[in-house]
Amino acid sequence: MRTLSLRSTFRRGAATTAAVAALAVTLTSCGGDSGAVARTDSAKDGTLTVGRLSNGAAKETTVKVAEVKEISAKLPKKIVDSGKLVVGVGALPAGFPPLSFIGEDQKTLTGAEPDLARLIGAVLGVEVEIKNSTWENMFVGVDSGKVDVAISNVTVTEERKKKYEFASYRKDNLGFEVQKSSTWNFNNDYRNLAGRTVSVSNGTNQEKILLEWKAKLAKEGKQLNVKYFQDLNATHLALASGKIDAYFGPNPAVSYHIASTAKTPKPTRSAGTFSGAGETLQGLIAATAKKGSGLSKPLADAINHLVKNGQYPKTLGAWNLSNEALTTSQIDPPGLPLDNS
Repeated sequence: MRTLSLRSTFRRGAATTAAVAALAVTLTSCGGDSGAVARTDSAKDGTLTVGRLSNGAAKETTVKVAEVKEISAKLPKKIVDSGKLVVGVGALPAGFPPLSFIGEDQKTLTGAEPDLARLIGAVLGVEVEIKNSTWENMFVGVDSGKVDVAISNVTVTEERKKKYEFASYRKDNLGFEVQKSSTWNFNNDYRNLAGRTVSVSNGTNQEKILLEWKAKLAKEGKQLNVKYFQDLNATHLALASGKIDAYFGPNPAVSYHIASTAKTPKPTRSAGTFSGAGETLQGLIAATAKKGSGLSKPLADAINHLVKNGQYPKTLGAWNLSNEALTTSQIDPPGLPLDNS
């Protein structure tokens, strides 16, 4: 079952020894879906460029990454023998900017998650092959062994932990978007919504949370107006014209739109975030491998190496996702409970 997160806005979840080997990234299809073309960096000094072909969604940033043999030595034999990590992305048919989407050349898969996959591969000293498919076929690929790990905005849930092992790499947050000129901020307190008009997409996790806050405010004798629009374009127009005070949606989508408005007459900004798992649990996005694969430990170690050495925060910063950065990657962290998976 798909967790209502970014996708809920749209549809409602022999090893090489030189870092240069990890810089070649091939993108193929999975489960019969057509994939994007290859994107390759070939810098011999272990230099990777993140944020490429983003059509303004990211700032191109150069990072240097080398293999860490103490971490790559923990890889399963299958990966060591092949020298390749097959990464699944569920970005078909339309993509999910800024996470995974077709770049400005109209053919190359780009985004924060392909970039992170490339960085992980560099630490592990392996080539990264990205298989782009539909969300459902991505899991089919992991289950069948055709895909080693999914790096595609998968939220950790207790239900999923029955079949998969995880290494967290980002917070699963919802976000408030307001006009840049607005002085309003959420400040992690639903009471600050009193007297505001907020738009949300129907049938989503964020709608559920917003309506719960509306009910709480009503009991306190205060009003929250919730507005619905046919699509995000209409929502963005309403925000720009002042018909609504804020839009409440998946934080990556909010960050993407903020970046796209930066040089327009009506720029927007973030007015705060809230965990997609609710008030009592910070939702987490994680690299997702088949349970028992032995991949969660080297993946988490690679991510933690990137955190410690600065490549991870630079990458999330390039994609305007610093407000979802983690300080530590966890193996199989607490997930959304079974009654909310």
